[in-house]
Amino acid sequence: MAQSDTVDRILDAAEELFAERGFSETSLRMITSKAKVNLAAVNYHFGSKNALIHAVFARFLTPFSATLEDAFDDLEARCDGEPPTLNQTLWALTESAVRMPQRNEKGISIFMRLLGLAYTQSQGHLRKFLEQEYSQPFSRFMRLLKEATPQLSAVDRYWRIQFMLGATAFTMSSSDALQDILQNKLGVETTVQEIAARLVPFLAAGMQAEDTMLVPPPHKTSVA
Repeated sequence: MAQSDTVDRILDAAEELFAERGFSETSLRMITSKAKVNLAAVNYHFGSKNALIHAVFARFLTPFSATLEDAFDDLEARCDGEPPTLNQTLWALTESAVRMPQRNEKGISIFMRLLGLAYTQSQGHLRKFLEQEYSQPFSRFMRLLKEATPQLSAVDRYWRIQFMLGATAFTMSSSDALQDILQNKLGVETTVQEIAARLVPFLAAGMQAEDTMLVPPPHKTSVA
C-alpha cells in the first residue's frame, strides 16, 4: 500500500469517526480498525492523536484558506478602495467553501460538524493550532465584517458573529438531513449550493438587524 493511500485511509477514517463520536470518544484503535491499518502506521505518519486531529482539519482548511484569500483579493480589487458590503463578504466566504473539491458528497457537512466540536469539546490544543495556522484569513474576515458593520458596537458585533457562526454550523452540518426533510415534506430537491444561497441573506439580515434587545426587569422576591 502506497504511503499516500495509507495517509488518506487514516484521515478518512478519523474524519468520519471524529464527526460521529467526538474527539475524546474516538480511540486510535477505532481509527486503525476502520482504516484497515495498524497502530504503527498512525504513529509513523502522525506521531500522536492530537497531531492526527490537526491533520484532519488541515486537509480542509489549508486549501480553503488559500481559496478564501484569493476570493478576498478579488473582492477588494473589485471594490476599488471602498469597503466590501456585508453580503459581498459573506458570499466570498460561502462560495469559497462550496467550491472546494470534496472527497465525498458529505464533505462540507462532516467538516462543519468537526468545526463545531472544536469549540464545544475541550480541545485547547486544536484551538491553539487553528489560531496559529489560520489566523491570517480569519483576521481578514473579521476586519471585513467590522468595516461592513460600523454601526455595531464591539459587543453587539461579537454576539452577532457568534449567532451567525452557530446558524451556519447547524445548517451546513445538518445539510443532508435538511435536504431529506425538504424532499419528504414538500417534494422539493435542493443542493448544498442552494442551501448556502438561502443562508447568506439570512445571516446578513441578522448581522444588520436593528438593535431591539429587551432586557427583562430584575426579579423581585416577595417578602412575607
